Amino acid sequence: MPSDHDQITISRLTKGDDQPFTAMLDLFATAFDDPDSYSSARPAPAWRNRFLAQDTNIALVALSGTELAGALVAYELPKFEQERTEFYIYDLAVAEPHRRRGIATALINTLKTIAKARGGWVVYVQADHGDDAAIALYTSLGTREDVAHFDIAPD
Repeated sequence: MPSDHDQITISRLTKGDDQPFTAMLDLFATAFDDPDSYSSARPAPAWRNRFLAQDTNIALVALSGTELAGALVAYELPKFEQERTEFYIYDLAVAEPHRRRGIATALINTLKTIAKARGGWVVYVQADHGDDAAIALYTSLGTREDVAHFDIAPD
């Protein structure tokens, strides 16, 4: 975990958090080496505010002072078969100079707190084959399941 002198603060983004939302997109573009997805067609303020206003969309940022150190985006998914929800971590990244300091774990623990307060049954995440750091992190926090993932175009 980050030490006290690191002064890492984690907060949930809300409507109007334009600068941290943009910084989060920049972080994901860099960390995932995917500027096309995160930079080429960024959402307009109205879309961004609508996204952040939805209680089932969770965007967390970890700040070291005023610098973005990490971010997590997750979705609460209400289930149909039982009265429970699952929380899916869609994106999680920590900026290079802040890695190996417990920030990713702190972001996940914050999401776990939110999930528990909202009656969440499980928090789950995918990791790409070859992303050894992510696989090690998630293995240390939960139970691994090997599944196949498919992207299906909506025609």
